[in-house]
Amino acid sequence: MPRSGATSSTSSSERLEPKVSTDNRMIVIEGVDGSGKSLQCRRLHRSFASAGADVILTREPGGSPAAEEIRRLLVEGEPEHWDDMTELLLMYAARRAHLRDTVWPALAAGRWVISDRHADSSRAFQGIAGELGLDTVEHLHQLVLGEFAPALVLVLDLPEGVALERARQRGDHEDRFEKKGAEYHARVRAAFRQLAREDDERYVLIDAEQDRDAVSRAVTDAVNCRFALKLTPDRGD
Repeated sequence: MPRSGATSSTSSSERLEPKVSTDNRMIVIEGVDGSGKSLQCRRLHRSFASAGADVILTREPGGSPAAEEIRRLLVEGEPEHWDDMTELLLMYAARRAHLRDTVWPALAAGRWVISDRHADSSRAFQGIAGELGLDTVEHLHQLVLGEFAPALVLVLDLPEGVALERARQRGDHEDRFEKKGAEYHARVRAAFRQLAREDDERYVLIDAEQDRDAVSRAVTDAVNCRFALKLTPDRGD
């Protein structure tokens, strides 16, 4: 996806990006709330571990002690507590801490990283559904993370009504975004589909209306194809 260029004489990547392995091994699973991301992340993590791979499982917002503190501000409470711009700034504060403390060290050590959400959630939730616009998100992304991007993004596509019902059945307190309603989440779903269409080299759109085992097979197939692996789908919870 096109991104706004940095205007500083020192590039964003020179200032911000880590010294990582030449093989980017970060895989992200995205989608609307309730699409089954967390389950599929856990299953994919176990598939890697069963194959003897050195792999970590993480999430956004969160994934490091500092980022987890910010997560609580974002996912609990009432929708109007933060406006779109404040959400975006908090998300990127958490994201910077997550990558600095968890992701970049793991990649530098040659480990696989599986993340439940990453920057495309900000593009979808705050940039498109929240109507800040992608240019605003991309400008902040460049300032905070430079050119860093995951190697593969799997988008679990599910009608927002089905996804919201699943999310509500969890019954936890992390429901601030679910409270924004079906119309908002319809825009989020459309945003993820748009992002996936615009870059079919990095993104794979997966039908999440299938049963969970079929989704796991599709996730594993996409990862095996992208990285020339022979992972076996996991069927645990």
